[in-house]
Amino acid sequence: MSYANEYKCPCCGAKLEFNSTAQRMKCPYCDTEFDVETVQDYNEQLNESMGDDMSWENEAGGEWEEGETSNMRVYSCKSCGGQIIAEETTGASFCPYCNNPVIMAGTFSGDLRPDLIIPFKLNKDAAKAAYEKYVSGKSLLPKVFKDQNHIDEIKGLYVPVWLFGAEADASMCFRAEKKKSWTDANYRYVETSYYQAVRKGKIAFEHVPVDGSQKMPDDLMESIEPFDFTQAVDFKTAYLSGYLADKYDVSSAESVERANTRIKKSTEAAFAATVRGYDSVHCESSAVKLKGGKAQYALYPVWILNTTWNNNKYTFAMNGQTGKLVGNLPADVGKAAGMFLGITGGIGVLGSILWFLLHILTGG
Repeated sequence: MSYANEYKCPCCGAKLEFNSTAQRMKCPYCDTEFDVETVQDYNEQLNESMGDDMSWENEAGGEWEEGETSNMRVYSCKSCGGQIIAEETTGASFCPYCNNPVIMAGTFSGDLRPDLIIPFKLNKDAAKAAYEKYVSGKSLLPKVFKDQNHIDEIKGLYVPVWLFGAEADASMCFRAEKKKSWTDANYRYVETSYYQAVRKGKIAFEHVPVDGSQKMPDDLMESIEPFDFTQAVDFKTAYLSGYLADKYDVSSAESVERANTRIKKSTEAAFAATVRGYDSVHCESSAVKLKGGKAQYALYPVWILNTTWNNNKYTFAMNGQTGKLVGNLPADVGKAAGMFLGITGGIGVLGSILWFLLHILTGG
């Protein structure tokens, strides 16, 4: 039987070797030497801070009460596959995700009943005003993005969201560095000192949101955060009146991975913030173990506008509670070329147009 332990170099991460001459551990790559006890303690701390346990109880949502969905209908988009819930009095409509016509698919049934809802606080006029402000001054923007009829297509949509909450026990090992530099007549010297910082503790998370719709891009939904959860109320179908609601097509179980990623990154950032007084700090290993992890099903209010220009899709979303609006903007290259040629006379046209385009769109 053979035994082999691999020890990492605290400086560069390479495999350390025992140097019989120096009677110390030595890195064959950066030539740094360490006492055996120091290396063993360092690696024990690394190993202790490895391995997550992030499991959840997925019992979000409830059962619909008898007659509660009798006035609700499902509209299906044949283009993107989206299914939108609306009142039975809703006439012809368009998909809020791809702007194609949607057709009645039938009476709403099945699926989970939301636990909570954050009602719309800002109306359509506020959403239109925010959008107009967002695109104002963008002289290179194609006409379709400023057309009033186009702006009228902004829709209020309740987006399905899974909310995760748990207490986390965390153990983390950080590599911290301090650098000192000086110069003489011939050279500049940099001395780097390495430190190991270990952090252990508890941190609690509540209402960590994960978008439950495949059609709503996660990065877009997260960009309009945060939502004020103190204004959330128990779900009632009356809050859907006058708005659309997306049917979730990503289950709470399928959303766990995204929730774990957000929680783990937030935990690492919170613990790293306690390692102060160094020039740089890097997380080398971390272990996050969750306790009492539970999920809830909620609907979040979003004003959304989707359009296509030059075969590219552009989506704008506004937080229906706070008014925060995000979206990507195209540029009419023909307009940019015409404007810039009139200014420069055509010198260095291509590179200058790209700079000019970026300058105009970013408002710089």
